[in-house]
Amino acid sequence: MTRPVLLVGFVGVALTALLPVLGEDSVVFVEEPDVVRKRDVRPKVAESALVRELIEWEFHLPGKADEFYNAHRDLDPAAIVPLTEYATPFAARLAERYELPGAGYGAALILRDKALLRQVSAAAGIANPQSVAVSSPADVVAFMRGCPGPVVLKPANRQASVGTQVLADPADAARAWAECVVQDEGVFVPDRPMDLRMLVERFVSGHEYSVEMLVRDGESLFANVTGKQLFPGPRPVELVHVVPADIDDALTALLTAQTLKVIDAVGFQDGIVHCEWIVADGVPHLVECAGRFAGDGIIELIQRAYPVELNRCYFAVMRGEPLPEVMPRRAAGAAAVRFLSVETGVVQDVRGVEEATRAEGVFLCDVSVEKGDTFTGLRSSWDRVGDVMVTADTPAEALRRAEAAVALIEIDVRPLASP
Repeated sequence: MTRPVLLVGFVGVALTALLPVLGEDSVVFVEEPDVVRKRDVRPKVAESALVRELIEWEFHLPGKADEFYNAHRDLDPAAIVPLTEYATPFAARLAERYELPGAGYGAALILRDKALLRQVSAAAGIANPQSVAVSSPADVVAFMRGCPGPVVLKPANRQASVGTQVLADPADAARAWAECVVQDEGVFVPDRPMDLRMLVERFVSGHEYSVEMLVRDGESLFANVTGKQLFPGPRPVELVHVVPADIDDALTALLTAQTLKVIDAVGFQDGIVHCEWIVADGVPHLVECAGRFAGDGIIELIQRAYPVELNRCYFAVMRGEPLPEVMPRRAAGAAAVRFLSVETGVVQDVRGVEEATRAEGVFLCDVSVEKGDTFTGLRSSWDRVGDVMVTADTPAEALRRAEAAVALIEIDVRPLASP
């Protein structure tokens, strides 16, 4: 029997997306017991040809990687890969114990903590927004008085924009604090409480990008710059991703070089990073950097736009194998994803999904709400109600096609009754 690949953190789409890459009976999933129960994971993996075994393990907790290693020394994995943000430290430490390629435990801990990442990257000369740890609305008000203009209140250790909000008036600090500290991620996290640490930062106004970089021994093997747009409003939730970003070569090179500086600053070794930036007055300011696959379908956009089998190349790196193909330096085409949201209320009707699916360039169209569903507001990435993915010859055309397809979808919502 071949050595398994250990995937930490259950992601449903992996069951089909990774089957052509890894083959049948090749994967052992590791997931928190509460999440296995709440997401009904066992029957899903039982039906998948990809999965050999599911191991329930409280991997969020300290010391659990070393405990896992001692309990499963004979597992002999070929690679250890985090599929979710919260899985990255466990996967990195476990890779060290099995002597496999990985981010490095120290690097993973820094990338998981936005406050630590600010501290470490700033010392390396990387531009960061002014930022302080806060423990109360009074702390937020004190920061705002010394830092005129809008600020961002955010958790130091969450994912998917959970608990993040932009505010401009100190009088709103108490309300924003009450909203932001409610960080219920539902079925995606264990039932036990998670540590709450909040930051307040100066709001940086500018164009937003992310860099997806495949790394071996701290060196870049492949890099892409993605352009980003946000939904309007105080919650910084992604509305659009375009691959590659519609920018000149100089800015592409600058963002790539700054991402390499982050990798060097934290000591990241092997894997893939998703590093987010805001460019203001020509200067990239670091937002955050994740030591894992990018979400929001960005990897699929990259694979279609370049094209490149990035999944296959990534797993080669994590196995310590040669790359299966020459990595492209430029995209041959473009791709985009456009997300959907609706007004707060009860969904009355959903129309136009089939028409959008048939629209020019569309290769995926998904709407997750139906008649009778209640939508309580856009607070994080988990709250978006659908997405459309397209390909095109240029970034501008990809964006146009995505917007045109979304315009075909109509979702009627009845406002909630006033209390």
